[in-house]
Amino acid sequence: MSQKFDLVVIGGGPAGYVAAIKAAQYGKTVAMVEVERAGGTCLNWGCIPTKALLKQAEFANHLKHPEDFGFKIEGVSFDFAKVVAKSRKAADKMAMGIDHLFKKNKIQAFKGLGTITRPGLVEVNYKDGKPADQLECENIVIATGARPRSLPGIELDRKTVITSREALELSECPKSILVIGAGAIGVEFAYFYNAFGAKVTLVEFLPNILPLEDEEASKLLERKYQGYGIEVLTGTKVNSIQVTESGAVASFEGKSPKAGNTFDKVLVAVGVEARMDGLLGPDLKLDLNRGYIRTNDRYESSLPGIYGIGDVIGPPWLAHEASWEAGQCIDGLYGNIEPRKSHLVPGCTYCQPQVASIGATEKKLKEQNIEYKVGKFPFIANGKAVGTGDTDGFVKLLYGAKNHELLGAHIIGSEATELIAELNLAMNLEATLEDVLGTMHAHPTLSEVIADATAVAIGKAVHM
Repeated sequence: MSQKFDLVVIGGGPAGYVAAIKAAQYGKTVAMVEVERAGGTCLNWGCIPTKALLKQAEFANHLKHPEDFGFKIEGVSFDFAKVVAKSRKAADKMAMGIDHLFKKNKIQAFKGLGTITRPGLVEVNYKDGKPADQLECENIVIATGARPRSLPGIELDRKTVITSREALELSECPKSILVIGAGAIGVEFAYFYNAFGAKVTLVEFLPNILPLEDEEASKLLERKYQGYGIEVLTGTKVNSIQVTESGAVASFEGKSPKAGNTFDKVLVAVGVEARMDGLLGPDLKLDLNRGYIRTNDRYESSLPGIYGIGDVIGPPWLAHEASWEAGQCIDGLYGNIEPRKSHLVPGCTYCQPQVASIGATEKKLKEQNIEYKVGKFPFIANGKAVGTGDTDGFVKLLYGAKNHELLGAHIIGSEATELIAELNLAMNLEATLEDVLGTMHAHPTLSEVIADATAVAIGKAVHM
């Protein structure tokens, strides 16, 4: 069956569904093609369900030390299957919300594999053998996202050697697990499994966990993880994994685990690759950059009328970046607005303590020979943090030495992923040290550490 639309969006994740809704708000007829469920990896197999799991992990860790809160609790146990089921319910609820938004905005959804056979034509094929639909359109937006990748020599059997997707469906907590890759995904899952009693070994090839974050923050988190009982092996490579009847046997180059090299599960969290399966017909080819769709400043690919947004066009692979790109792309197409490529993208890791950042690190500023002032303030000197018992971590703000502009912000501590928004806004508005210090921060709040860190940068700290 052939139908005509102004726009066809392939992929219903944070990039795709935002693009579809934005286009519908411009009065355009829109088709959404998604092979699975609306919401993409983030909503179904990433951001949303993992945040549910991490909240439960935080609660589990509190229950290990109830006396810290004045409680005496004995005989506490947990049902791991129910823990996981709760995270799935969170994803289900959010997916229903997106379906409602599609109906509200009169977006026609097609659940099948979308293939671009030529510019202006998308063919939708279905698993149940239903005849394919032909969607004719003026423009196509590709938002197919990315999927977890593996390492050379390590085969994903999806049972013993798994990715984050399979990890979200385990009905039992493994007694031991090897997590390969200490970026945000690996670090978050290491925290979760440790909270529920697994013996966790976290391996990172680079010198620090969370290698893109501030080095001081990374080292502090590593010390906290070691205190939790997580074995952290940095500067270490996993050469091979052999699956046996008793689990998975790993060989290492660099440091070796103290507790042996056999694990119930191996979670591979070493990054992602663009999801391109079945996307292009045999006569079509798009220019790629390291396996990702190459786009210009207007998000247009090498083929006219075909655009790319989100993870499928490359890093950073973040849901908020994908949604932001969707807005820029659609505003450029239909709003007579000059679209932009992002340059300020907040990074967030939701373990405890949380880690968040925006802008340059000290390492980057030194490499670029940029002079800067450092304002660093610990949570242990913050009244709200002391009152709630969340005293781990610090805020580090980097201001230009000459003009006092905010160049970078790095937080490790409670609610870091919420606190980073103020600093993101400050950088977007090109706020100076004086602007931040002149902003009244409510008391008692964790946000006061931002004002206090700023005062430290000019030697006018009151609270330390």
